[in-house]
Amino acid sequence: MPNLGPTELLIIGLVVILVVAGVAAGLVLLVRLAARPSTSFSPVPPSGSAGLKGDSGPVGLQAQVQSLLGQGKKIHAVKLVRERTGLGLAEAKRYVDDLAAGRLQTPAPFPGHLSHPGGPPPELPQRGGADLADRVRDLKASGRAEQAVFLVRGETGMTEPDAWRFVDSIH
Repeated sequence: MPNLGPTELLIIGLVVILVVAGVAAGLVLLVRLAARPSTSFSPVPPSGSAGLKGDSGPVGLQAQVQSLLGQGKKIHAVKLVRERTGLGLAEAKRYVDDLAAGRLQTPAPFPGHLSHPGGPPPELPQRGGADLADRVRDLKASGRAEQAVFLVRGETGMTEPDAWRFVDSIH
């Protein structure tokens, strides 16, 4: 090796230290990612696993959410709705807010309720004596289209885009 002065040795030393620090940081990141619980969502709980004690589908979820709200645990309620239904944060919060305010009487939509050719499933009875289209029409007339979409999703389990198309088609 040719004669290396103190400046060259310092530069080489710094490069080696930076490379070692980069590798160590990468390893730490990989270990943390491997240790993190899976964030993938399984929309339907595994068979035989009810998730929480006393769970009986959408109605059981609604009771659990109301119980959490009664304990002042709104954030936990929103998290539970998101985990159990696959709703996004805003939708789950809206569901919990509506349930807390008494504006919502139907259970949360479950992925298993995505299509019901004969109308809503038996465990989701129609509320208020009016059919879904009439209630959507009333909500739209009062300028509450978002609430109408939420109502459609809650009663049918439609995806948000499908619910918007349904609400838009009601005149």
